[in-house]
Amino acid sequence: MRAFEIVTPGAPDVLRLVDRPAPSPGVGELLIRVAASGVNRPDVLQRMGKYPAPAGASDIPGLEVAGHIVDGDRQALALAGLSVGDPVCALVTGGGYAECCVAPVSQCLPVPDGWTMVEAASLPETLFTVWSNVFERGALLSGETLLIQGGSSGIGVTAIQLAKARGALVIVTAGSDEKCAACLALGADHAINYRTADFEAQVSALTQGRGVDVILDMVAGPYIAKELNCLADDGRLVLIAVQGGVQAEINAGAVLRRRLTITGSTLRARPEAFKAAIARALRREVWPLLRQKAIRPVVYREFAVAGSTAARAAASAHELMESNAHVGKLVLNWESA
Repeated sequence: MRAFEIVTPGAPDVLRLVDRPAPSPGVGELLIRVAASGVNRPDVLQRMGKYPAPAGASDIPGLEVAGHIVDGDRQALALAGLSVGDPVCALVTGGGYAECCVAPVSQCLPVPDGWTMVEAASLPETLFTVWSNVFERGALLSGETLLIQGGSSGIGVTAIQLAKARGALVIVTAGSDEKCAACLALGADHAINYRTADFEAQVSALTQGRGVDVILDMVAGPYIAKELNCLADDGRLVLIAVQGGVQAEINAGAVLRRRLTITGSTLRARPEAFKAAIARALRREVWPLLRQKAIRPVVYREFAVAGSTAARAAASAHELMESNAHVGKLVLNWESA
């Protein structure tokens, strides 16, 4: 099979297209002939040497794929209602940037009706992350208000649509007026350009001083103190990345007096049973919304792993990811003509 490997930690060009032996599925696993692979910020960090793969995971980057089942544990497949030949998308701990990828059967979901493989490959990482953090850790309820930092990111566009579909009011921040407009078009109620406005003051004005119930934050660092001021009493701040740094100063007294919650999580190293539980919840709660097109795919660009540009497809995707110019998801297309 063809696959992109990280030759050595470094810039995007360390991603090399090579030939590798195809993996074999073990107990409880299946093998996917990959049609498309999602590209995510953790892949960039892994390429830079800042986010090593967990023990036992493939060294090939890539955390989400879509394609067809070509082999697998027949008993596990039967219990999951899956068969060889079925189209699925899957969350994986690595190995996604390849033409073949092994995944736990429990972390696979059927490709929603009417969705292309490229669109389906944009689903697993963002939906697993948003569901786990916004709706489980953050406990967002219908009628509550969610603030999303980075509303135009892959996580952001998913969080906007899922929160709106479940009855929440959504405020987002984004880095340009164009990105703010894109978030509003996806259903956000309010969008704040954090480069030209103070999001803390804007949130206070938009909520008449009450604050928001849940914040989904990918920045951390100095944002945390301001975000605590943005929370309503009993509010929940959920951290999923630390792009602004790991150190923060907080007013612990305000946390006590106002019963605030600061929490966070990473997903990649969590055990299979934890991810399987999320997959079951997604199939029950979210997959009907996907079939109804209440949530639509937001693929900003796909990169063909074919022709004269095949060798640089992953590098080009990483360069765009690092530029922050995109709105939504970036996907590698292994089936391009």
